Amino acid sequence: MSAAPYDTFNLGDHVGDRSGAVEVNRHRLAQAIGLDDSSVAWMHQVHGDQVSVVGSAPAAKVPDCDALVSATPGVALAVLVGDCVPVLLADAQAGVVGAAHAGREGVARHVVTRTVEVMVELGAEPSRVDVLLGPAICGHCYEVPQDLVDQVESTARGGACLSRTGAPALDLRVALTVELHRLDIAQVVSDPRCTAENPTLFSHRRDGVTGRQAGVVWLS
Repeated sequence: MSAAPYDTFNLGDHVGDRSGAVEVNRHRLAQAIGLDDSSVAWMHQVHGDQVSVVGSAPAAKVPDCDALVSATPGVALAVLVGDCVPVLLADAQAGVVGAAHAGREGVARHVVTRTVEVMVELGAEPSRVDVLLGPAICGHCYEVPQDLVDQVESTARGGACLSRTGAPALDLRVALTVELHRLDIAQVVSDPRCTAENPTLFSHRRDGVTGRQAGVVWLS
């Protein structure tokens, strides 16, 4: 429903797109996964490590956090991204799911570890948790100053790399994979698509003013 530069299926309500267009897009998303609009939980993402638990229904006020966890069937957890990593987690046996927004700050603050900890509190077992790391900017494209590479590496090792031009860079999905394996997560699958390289995906680094796609996880 959204017009350029947010076309076509922008789900972000904080990027300058018309609110009516975003509302229609979110309605279509809910329809596509067989749920009501009110059953999809969204976040006001702040590049931190706070985790909110969603009960029988999403709260009327969107929480300031970067991860959601739920053990309620029929409630979907959504994470918005435009280069950061959407992390979707599920322990199908325990019936616990999570969704995390992991950008550079989130990786450094271990938002995914916090998410797993909350999932465990609700009955999940790390050895049963499956994780999908969704489309995100790749290490070849994510150039950052060396001091930022060092800052992330000081707390979350494994993501330091070089870009295609030989400049310092970060591969956040690699850093997250290292962290998840350290947590004894059973399976980590990484979508290979780079948001900056793939024109069908929104990328803030590539386009500046643009939309956001969403990763969604729910218990049927």
